[in-house]
Amino acid sequence: MTADKLQVGDHAFQSRLIVGTGKYKDLDATKQALKASGAEMVTVAVRRLDLQAPGGDNLVSYLQKEGFTLLPNTAGCYTADDAVRTCRLARELGMSGLVKVEVLGDERTLFPDVVQTLEAAKTLVDEGFTVLPYTTDDPITAKKLADIGCAAVMPLAAPIGSGLGVRNPYNIELIRNAVSVPVIVDAGVGTASDAAVAMELGCDGVLMNTAIAGAQDPTRMARAMRLAVEAGRDAFLAGRIPRKLYATASSPLEGVIGSTR
Repeated sequence: MTADKLQVGDHAFQSRLIVGTGKYKDLDATKQALKASGAEMVTVAVRRLDLQAPGGDNLVSYLQKEGFTLLPNTAGCYTADDAVRTCRLARELGMSGLVKVEVLGDERTLFPDVVQTLEAAKTLVDEGFTVLPYTTDDPITAKKLADIGCAAVMPLAAPIGSGLGVRNPYNIELIRNAVSVPVIVDAGVGTASDAAVAMELGCDGVLMNTAIAGAQDPTRMARAMRLAVEAGRDAFLAGRIPRKLYATASSPLEGVIGSTR
């Protein structure tokens, strides 16, 4: 399994679970959940960072000290221009050019505005960023984003924070077959089985925040998500048996004494 790494641009990760850092009750709870998740890449909302906090209480300082790869995101942006400015700010703050582009189109559903997302992604790719765009589960849009030069595509499983799981597995599979870059399910995961399903579909990774931070025991849920992602990846690589309408005996009757078959 050591050779089975998630490759995103020039970055390689052993863990295929990417986690967010928002919505925890405090920094200690964040630290415990991150450790239990086994994640190597964590996403931070640039527009919500408290850059004035003292070193020990500064989330970014902690993440950098612990060796996490930061994935600054553009949460809260509703235009391509805002998203591009936010990514440039992250780079000015010393973060890498690895960015999650999230351009929302509606405050209630938090669905992405695909037109603005495509525009922002193109600008950022042209400026040398490694772009991971949050998008709908539309294979056409995913293909356009990959063709622009995005290092991965991140279709939603369901609306952000809904916990509904993978609502349209057919489209996720279509996206996986349509692009050659990694497919990372982003948004909508509610529990460990949802993460396993996404990985069994052939996704390269899963990104989540609310499912862990909003759980009654975030640390335990983080551990469950880590194991689910690993199990789902193993199941996909192992190759499941085909679905059949009727039973197939685990112990065939051929060769059994007295059998006429």
